Amino acid sequence: MIKALYSSFSICVFSFFLSSCAFQTLHRTKDINYISGNTQQDLPHKNLDVYAPKKADNLPVLVFFYGGSWKSGKKEMYHFLGNRLARRDVIVVIADYPLSPDFEIPEMQESALAAVIWTKETIEKHGGDPDRIFVSGHSAGGHLASLIAVKENRLKPSENGKKLAGSILIDAAGLDMYGYLQETSEGEGKKYLNAFTDDPAVWKEYSSMYYLTDNLAPMLILEGERTYPSIQAGRERFMKRIEEKGIEDVTVKIYPKKKHIPMITQFLWTGSRVYKDVLGFIEEN
Repeated sequence: MIKALYSSFSICVFSFFLSSCAFQTLHRTKDINYISGNTQQDLPHKNLDVYAPKKADNLPVLVFFYGGSWKSGKKEMYHFLGNRLARRDVIVVIADYPLSPDFEIPEMQESALAAVIWTKETIEKHGGDPDRIFVSGHSAGGHLASLIAVKENRLKPSENGKKLAGSILIDAAGLDMYGYLQETSEGEGKKYLNAFTDDPAVWKEYSSMYYLTDNLAPMLILEGERTYPSIQAGRERFMKRIEEKGIEDVTVKIYPKKKHIPMITQFLWTGSRVYKDVLGFIEEN
């Protein structure tokens, strides 16, 4: 009797997981060149990967940019993020972008923007909803995502009138690169000048806090309690400006005891709180 009950229970559990998102089959399209004739011709050709459920139909889309101090990283390192979110019915686009010292922040931002434009124009073919595109990134990638979010006037509106559904910044660096480099360009900040140049005007142009507008799409900021002090300080100045401008739809969530790198590696574990926060934000917007 006990054996029979155990067997029935095992079958039920197996059936539950088999039908759940954890076993959903995916379609991965890799190494798509996203630079089109509509973008600047001097941008290097970079590729992106698309992760989608095989039967995707009008699903929300997350465009993700990785971190690496604007000088390192590659999309292949983040397949775990694409796989796990796609199994939860979010189409994920992970894009490479130009890195320093060969390129500077203007080319990085133009490429990131080109990846989002490609997504808006093309993602419907992969089962994505062009009206529900979220931009996201970790560290330096969070910085690029923030620039797209605050300068979304450069994007064409979708049929619903929106340009972005929202942004998700994960331990984002550089929200106030201008303020940071003013204080540190002769010290610890000097290592970032290959990307940001030695021109304070460039530092300010690529600091998202100076381009906040009333029509900012909903934004979710996730930050580790034990992240780098420069990230904490930049986020605090960013939020002070948010409050001064009366922008309401920006949410900050602090992760207790989390450091900078664990803020992205936590996506390796499907039971992590971060999935609840990210998926809840996407569902609400």
